[in-house]
Amino acid sequence: MIKRKFATSLVILAALSGCASAPRQTSSVPPFIKPPSPVAPAETKPAPATSTSKQGGYYLDDGPGDNAPANLDKIADAVPRSEKLHPYANEPYTAFGARYVPTKDASAYKARGVASWYGRRYHGKPTASGEAYDMYRMTAAHPTLPIPSYARVTNLQNNKAVTVRINDRGPFRHERVIDLSYAAAYKLGYVEQGSATVEVEMVTAATATVSDSGARPQSQANRKGVYLQLGAVTGRGSAYSFRRKLKLELASLGEALQISFSGGLYRVRSGPYKSMTAAQEIANRIERATQLMPAIVSN
Repeated sequence: MIKRKFATSLVILAALSGCASAPRQTSSVPPFIKPPSPVAPAETKPAPATSTSKQGGYYLDDGPGDNAPANLDKIADAVPRSEKLHPYANEPYTAFGARYVPTKDASAYKARGVASWYGRRYHGKPTASGEAYDMYRMTAAHPTLPIPSYARVTNLQNNKAVTVRINDRGPFRHERVIDLSYAAAYKLGYVEQGSATVEVEMVTAATATVSDSGARPQSQANRKGVYLQLGAVTGRGSAYSFRRKLKLELASLGEALQISFSGGLYRVRSGPYKSMTAAQEIANRIERATQLMPAIVSN
């Protein structure tokens, strides 16, 4: 990551997060925006290419390729959690002559418009957050939502919905509101069309509505005490997947990581702890190790 104080001396070309059926464009933007891949001129309409995979046709060689996971529809939604905002990716920037001012508080954000997707031509390349783009993860690009943050995206044509993590910037075409990863677009059912009309709503760890894995909620008694809440979702499968990930990252917590169900949400928590002070000490340790910011709750 190039530090901001060197940004004025650099001009970096960046790619638009456009849909798979239209070429991306380039513009001079801040250094945290990913560089472009060579594309056809913007005025040239690409002809569909025939994919050798089982996922159907795609454009500009931007489809899944032959080694796409066989269970794309089983990929778990992103699990909303509290994270520190990126130090550079949320600063104002200019693309294609338009100035964008990212918001740091979009808790009430809801919008409708066109969603596009981007695939293997950007797979492995840096996103605005500095993370490598993985077309098989549930992520998305948005011009102004906080990085990182989470959004619920609903395809208004078939009512399918997914939750994605915002870690990139784009798209920069006025009719488009969000640019999804290949996996997210696949789950929403518009990969072959290239775009779809969607509703985008920001979600947090407290308001998450992640797609369920099919398991029915079951009530679970909660022990009294002080807990650290790391995430809350409606999908039982997503909750258990998130806990497994946390156990790898926070092995020292061991069996303290657990899942409770209340208020229609599966809550991934650590505890109980004897006091608020003890819980705060563990919360500080978790934040240093993972950049998560656990919420302290008590029963």
